[in-house]
Amino acid sequence: MPYIARLEKAGIPSVLIDLEDQRHMVKEWALSNGVPNIRSLHASRILPGPEDVDAFFHPMMEALTKPLTKQEKEKGKWVPPNQQKILFEGTMDEAMAFYQQTEMIPPPVNAPIAIYTDGFPIVIPTEERVKEMLTGTSHKADEIIAFQMDRQAQSGEPSVLGRSNARSITKPKGTPVLFSPNNWTATVEKVATIAVMAGCKPEHLPTVLAIAESGCPISTTHNLGQAVCVSGPVVKEIGMNVGCGMFGPGNPANSTIGRTFQLMARNLGGAIPGINRMACLNSPFANGGTCFAENADGLPPGWEGLNEEYGYDKNESIVLVMNAGGMQHQGFRPGGYRALQKSGHGGMARRLGVKGVPGPHNWLEYVLPGLFSQREHGWTFIMVPEMAHHLYEYGFKSKAEVYDWLYKQSFEPVEKFKLRSGPDVETNGWMGIEKTSGKHWKELPDDYKVPIMDDPFENCIIVAGGDEETSQQMGGRGMGPSSAFSIDAWR
Repeated sequence: MPYIARLEKAGIPSVLIDLEDQRHMVKEWALSNGVPNIRSLHASRILPGPEDVDAFFHPMMEALTKPLTKQEKEKGKWVPPNQQKILFEGTMDEAMAFYQQTEMIPPPVNAPIAIYTDGFPIVIPTEERVKEMLTGTSHKADEIIAFQMDRQAQSGEPSVLGRSNARSITKPKGTPVLFSPNNWTATVEKVATIAVMAGCKPEHLPTVLAIAESGCPISTTHNLGQAVCVSGPVVKEIGMNVGCGMFGPGNPANSTIGRTFQLMARNLGGAIPGINRMACLNSPFANGGTCFAENADGLPPGWEGLNEEYGYDKNESIVLVMNAGGMQHQGFRPGGYRALQKSGHGGMARRLGVKGVPGPHNWLEYVLPGLFSQREHGWTFIMVPEMAHHLYEYGFKSKAEVYDWLYKQSFEPVEKFKLRSGPDVETNGWMGIEKTSGKHWKELPDDYKVPIMDDPFENCIIVAGGDEETSQQMGGRGMGPSSAFSIDAWR
């Protein structure tokens, strides 16, 4: 949509072809991109390609050549009606009823969706509570949320050369943050109001403001959720759980901070399932929100924390905003893992060909076949300290060495690569240039090996969790190099 909006504004006729069940999303995108009456047609989810094209070809040509109407020439962005305060004046019972309102969303949802909340009960954000929350930051209440440093962002402009569909542009410090998906702005006070609603304490506010600096991007048609990971001294300062059960309930900091992401997406970005948030199944990560933290004390020698990986000092606190794909269990029992590392016994040792050989062993080799079987791009590995130390003892003296090893293991023949679902788009219909060879995709022989990720840094390691030997793999790391935001900048 951003690309089509630029074409229309430049006077180049455009027609958006989408799916009928996404018509509400198209309308929202058009409003947020300043072309509220963009012409659009619906393709079919079920018709074969040639029949589908025959059905919309002539209407498309007519839409491209017919002069624009006065209404279609209108410009402007949708300004939400509640851009003042989200505070409610009335009795507490009236406020409870107000904030728990729902609206009926038509298919593909066909169910009531909360107007102000994530569907869970909230703390009523009274003036007094918001004022108290604002004591957690030195920033003024009416300050617009803006970038606290120069940032790289994606323009969304298509690429015809490689596997990237966007190019990087620089947005300078002080640029107002636009909240997804409607590109609205917000103030520090509005974020503080959200923090109250989620149940946060004032000492949590700098972390919530850092999350807000991301603009709270959401998924559209993918089943991606969102998660945030905190790194640095603030983890201990506010008492986050980095041990047993860190993804589960019980810890106030983890739970309430995680919840703010989805509340901000709804109230500050206007995200509504079935309207402009079209994740087919969505993700448990987004059901109430997910926040967890890195255990810096559990890192092996020489392994950088997330703060250092993203260019910050190891004593600076940051939050990493992540797309959270499906969680994959490591595929082995803790007892089997211990048998491998202690004495080289059990099925894991037999598979790796190290039976009878005491550890350390590279346990990543055991999970490797399942990592890339149905997924292109890298993984985020959330592993307990013991397993990270075994990788260190095996020979990986830095995370970068692990990332590089994973990248090299991802190479596969072009013949096999062509059987995946994503490359048809990411290679520009196989008309682009393959980066490792510099050649046109169609010039490559079937046995030429290509990587299924763009670079080693698509992988990520987060050390945290309890003492039981386990690792979880999550699709994707942060949303690009500028996915980490300073918490200290918002103190």
